[in-house]
Amino acid sequence: MTAIETATETAHDLGASRTLWELVERRAALTPDRPVLLQDDRVLTFGELRDRAERCAAGLHGMGVRPGTVVAWQLPTRIETAVLSFALARLGAVQSPVIPFYRDKEVGFALRESGAEYFAVPGVWRGFDHTEMARRLGARGVFEAYDTDTLPDDDPGVLPAPPASGTDVRWIYWTSGTTSDPKGVLHTDRSLLAGGSCLAHALRPNAEDVGSMAFPYAHIAGPDYTVMLLLYGFPAVMFEHFALPDALDEYRRHGVTVAGGSTAFYSMFLAEQRRRPGGPIIPTLRLLAGGGAPKPPEIYHAVVRELGCQLTHGYGMTEVPMITMGDPRDTPENLATTEGRPPAGMEIRIAEGGEVRLRGEAVCRGYLDPAQTAAAFDEEGFLRTGDLGRLTADGHLVLTGRLKDVIIRKGENVSAKEIEDLLHRHPGVADAAVVGLPDAERGERVCAVVEQPPGAEPLTLETVTAFLREAGLSVFKLPEQLELVESLPRNETLRKVLKYKLREWYG
Repeated sequence: MTAIETATETAHDLGASRTLWELVERRAALTPDRPVLLQDDRVLTFGELRDRAERCAAGLHGMGVRPGTVVAWQLPTRIETAVLSFALARLGAVQSPVIPFYRDKEVGFALRESGAEYFAVPGVWRGFDHTEMARRLGARGVFEAYDTDTLPDDDPGVLPAPPASGTDVRWIYWTSGTTSDPKGVLHTDRSLLAGGSCLAHALRPNAEDVGSMAFPYAHIAGPDYTVMLLLYGFPAVMFEHFALPDALDEYRRHGVTVAGGSTAFYSMFLAEQRRRPGGPIIPTLRLLAGGGAPKPPEIYHAVVRELGCQLTHGYGMTEVPMITMGDPRDTPENLATTEGRPPAGMEIRIAEGGEVRLRGEAVCRGYLDPAQTAAAFDEEGFLRTGDLGRLTADGHLVLTGRLKDVIIRKGENVSAKEIEDLLHRHPGVADAAVVGLPDAERGERVCAVVEQPPGAEPLTLETVTAFLREAGLSVFKLPEQLELVESLPRNETLRKVLKYKLREWYG
């Protein structure tokens, strides 16, 4: 049996864990001295994660946190954040992670809606005083948890038994609000375990790999990725703030083999590689993997060609942390043009009109607002995603756009994603987003917003439409407006393009 086969067999066995804490304990018993989290010069092993989380849980218990207590935390991607989160999992508390870039409006909403009884903050972080904001918002039970010395700590002998059930709601994640308030998404340990297992088994890592977390740990990708580390017993480098080229030294120093995040991250790695054509910027890198935003086929081919590694892309959302994932052993065609296949237990249905709907263990329990839950699920219990797609004959999912990204021009449906994928083939395009704008004559007009690479000749509408015609795009789908921007507006988590802002700017 090969090392990968042995690791996979062990991971499948650990995947039967009922709760996240049970998974931590079982992994720590197997490989207590192997590292799990790396940050700067610090190393945390699986055994230390278990032990420190138990001591932190005891400290939280001494503060009054009990099973079912709602604890919100707004912390950066640090080892201490993972320790606190697993301490809460050990207690069976309900935790509500909040992205650290959010401010009064979003944080206040999350605290009120969740009914949080405690709120962990990092103090002053990147020039912003989170403790002062918490007090300004009237948050209850505010405490700082920014390093080892400030984490709650006590003798684990005071702790009650760990939770036995993995199907109780113990997580409230927040969708990124755009034009309205965010939604509180309800998850269980089992739904997060199912999502992380999908990611892990598709990527087929082994104990010799070194991963990376270049995204906020408070994002749904945090537990998704950590479950993979626990299942397969390998470490990841944590980046409190990710920026290239500054982060390259850490990737090289720790010998990262698996990196990623989202399409924007792939583009950043590519841009850095093009600035340094003499050799691979991360010599140990064998795989880029991610999701969270559409991936144009050209990005896949460019990564394989220029970075010299494989690229696998997946499909997930706050409501379902991992739906499908590309497999490194798949064909280049499938890896370039699809989002991969779903794992066992994930049902995908393409409804009339092409909407992707989902049912399975990784799907959330709904939302804090019962009315939102009722609207989100159909009569057979499938979650309405709002995404459009189709399944290939061999079960791969192809996403063709969003319901709200279908531009209706003179009664004809135009897919924004189809145009974006073609634009990415143009050498003068670093990134592109296509939106529909109100138009008195057409209903909507097609607007392409383009971010160009440094030093590129400015594009014109005429050159863009000529390129798209040559690529085979139908005439009625051609953009009627072109906007060039220095950088597309993005969120702070997976750097997804905020199309609502483009509609505000140009509509």
